[in-house]
Amino acid sequence: MKFSNTTIIAIGAGLAAAGGAFVWSAMAEQSDTPPPLQAANTESAIFAGGCFWCTEADFDKVDGVVATVSGYTGGTVDNPSYRQVTGGDTGHYEAVQVTYEPSRVSYEELVDYYFRTIDPTDDRGQFCDKGSSYLSAVFVEDEDERAIVESEIKEIEASGVLPGPVVTRVLDEATFWEAEDYHQNYYKTTPVKYRFYRQGCGRDARLEELWGDEAMQLPESAS
Repeated sequence: MKFSNTTIIAIGAGLAAAGGAFVWSAMAEQSDTPPPLQAANTESAIFAGGCFWCTEADFDKVDGVVATVSGYTGGTVDNPSYRQVTGGDTGHYEAVQVTYEPSRVSYEELVDYYFRTIDPTDDRGQFCDKGSSYLSAVFVEDEDERAIVESEIKEIEASGVLPGPVVTRVLDEATFWEAEDYHQNYYKTTPVKYRFYRQGCGRDARLEELWGDEAMQLPESAS
C-alpha cells in the first residue's frame, strides 16, 4: 500500500505519541514500586578523643558500628575549617560521629570502649597533640546519656586503675560539622602516614600503660 507524505507524517506522529505514552506509563509504574527496605534502626553518638583520625579508626573496629564521620563540634564558628579549629580560636573539638545499631552494641558499651581508647587523665590534650581542640569529651544527647557517662567515670575512678582523676568532659550535644574530605577514613586512604603518625604520637603505648589488657577492648572482650 502506498501512503502519501501527509499520511506518513501522521502515522509517525501517532507512533511517537504512543511511544511517549508507553514511556510515561512505565515511569508511572516504576514510581509506584515500593522503595527498598531501609537499613536496621541506628542511633548516633559523638566522642572527642584527640586526633579524629585515630578515634575514627578505633570505633570502626567495633562490631555494631556502621559508620563514622570525622568532624568538629562544641565551638562558636559555623562550618569551621581544620586550620581554624586547630588554631584554637573557635572552641571546637576534633570529634567523631559514630552511627551504630543498638541491637548489636549498646551506648553503654561504646562509652566504656571510648574511655579505653583515650587518656582520660590528660587535661592538655591527647597523647602528642596538645591544645583545646584535642581535649577529650563526650557529647550527650539527653540526661540518660549523661547519667551513663558520669556513671562510667565514677566506676573508673573508684577502680583506681588510672594514675589520676578523669578530666574528660561531659557536654551537651552541639552542631556537628563534617571535616574536610581528606580527613575521612584517613587511616584507610593514607595508611602509611597514618601508622607513622600514630606510632610516633605514642598513642598505643600510652593506652597499654594506662589500661593494660583492657586497652581498646569492649567490656565483654576484655582479657
